Amino acid sequence: MAELMDKDVMGQKPVKLANATLADLPEGVRRPHYDRSALTAGIVHIGLGNFHRAHQAWYLHRLMQNGSALDWAIIGAGVRSYDAAMRDRLLAQDCLTTLIELDPAATSAEVIGSMIDYLPIEDGNGPLINAMAAREIRIVAMTVTEGGYFTDPGTGAFNVSHPDIQHDVEHPGTPRTVFGAIIAALKLRRDNGHGPFTVQSCDNLQGNGKITRQTVLGLAKLSDPGLAEWIDRNCTFPNSMVDCIVPATGPKEIAAALRLGIVDAAPVTHENYRQWVIEDNFCAGRPDWDQVGAIFTNDVHDFETMKIRILNAGHQVLANAGELLSVETIAGCMAHPALLAFFRKVEREEIAPYVKPVPGMAPTDYVDLIETRFSNPEIHDTTRRVAFDGSSRHTGFVLPILRDALDAGGPVDGLSLVEALWARMCAGTREDGSAIEPNDPQWASLAKAAQSARNDPQAWLAQNRIYGDIAGDPRFSEAFGSWLDYIWRNGTEAAIIAYTRQVEKPAN
Repeated sequence: MAELMDKDVMGQKPVKLANATLADLPEGVRRPHYDRSALTAGIVHIGLGNFHRAHQAWYLHRLMQNGSALDWAIIGAGVRSYDAAMRDRLLAQDCLTTLIELDPAATSAEVIGSMIDYLPIEDGNGPLINAMAAREIRIVAMTVTEGGYFTDPGTGAFNVSHPDIQHDVEHPGTPRTVFGAIIAALKLRRDNGHGPFTVQSCDNLQGNGKITRQTVLGLAKLSDPGLAEWIDRNCTFPNSMVDCIVPATGPKEIAAALRLGIVDAAPVTHENYRQWVIEDNFCAGRPDWDQVGAIFTNDVHDFETMKIRILNAGHQVLANAGELLSVETIAGCMAHPALLAFFRKVEREEIAPYVKPVPGMAPTDYVDLIETRFSNPEIHDTTRRVAFDGSSRHTGFVLPILRDALDAGGPVDGLSLVEALWARMCAGTREDGSAIEPNDPQWASLAKAAQSARNDPQAWLAQNRIYGDIAGDPRFSEAFGSWLDYIWRNGTEAAIIAYTRQVEKPAN
């Protein structure tokens, strides 16, 4: 990093991001004009990755720029050892973040300052529990990925048998999980008379508030039924829909900040679009995020269904095929004629029919919007990132649509092909022979099933935790088997073209 600071950018040395250097940032870089030393905490956010900083933290920053919400600053937190490196980077720059907006027409940057601290990461989560137990904390928010809620993929029920959950049941004072820490903090708050807080999920889950409530109460009932009853009566778990495409940060993104004249160890790039739809259900107050563009409504479901099915499932339509064809980014997939045609056909014929309109947006118009957003060449969103944790993303995003299509008697060829492409990708090689590195917490079992499915497609569908009873529907299982066999015999692109052009019906 010191080496970067010696380089001149447009005749000026890059500025190392810190409170003391905000006034020295290059002209044109927006920065906080509120007094950060006067901020006080109101939110603990667990899982402080790029998405949170480009989305929720930005909305709060914009409120602070307007002179409000100064008592709602964010304390960041993590519960895994790998969060420690992010903590070190952010604390070294006073928890400031450079957001780089990648609009095809222009690139702009803004430094945000709504986060004021990052808690130490320790076994037993003592610092996190104590921070959440403080009276001034009124919201505990989280982005812990879709697979981090301890639900059974087949049934959606709370997964009591997970080893981390069992640990938290037996050791409630030194939990391993986010949810165990939340429960321990709420116990302290109840015992100290500090009252409840809102638990706010910001992950891409249908009914994320409902699922969060299920996990918190399910775990609390196992260790302290009386506390579970208190939480049920007093805490709130609002549903929400979050939307902004935010690539991972690597050397390219750090270099982009440097070109703008900023030395930032953890900058975030993002598209020029954000949406946040929130159920107005906060037991201890909330910032007025609606003053800076968020939407408060008690009817979040239709918004989140549209986004999760068209955008998130649309990502899965592209990502595995893109990996197999060695297409590095989602924008690259959209520039690939066969993949673009595949995306359009599946979205319009097999996804959009199971999405309701929302105020101001019909499903087909939203498909057009997503096509434009995915095609942004400035967004270096890798197919590998989007394909990560398919065991959670397919169960959460794709299979619910497939179930609806089967129930309605609609076409399922395209969605079956999406699943076959995932199975082929999990076999671990691209079509050019290069290896696909493990890309899922369940990679070992997925790879084993994928290899077996090469000769017996039903071996893939036998993963009951993923497919459940849907594997027994012949309309899906037969189409899946035909497509997987076709892919292995003829290749990914040939299968996609056969589907989009309907040249032939694949056969075993």
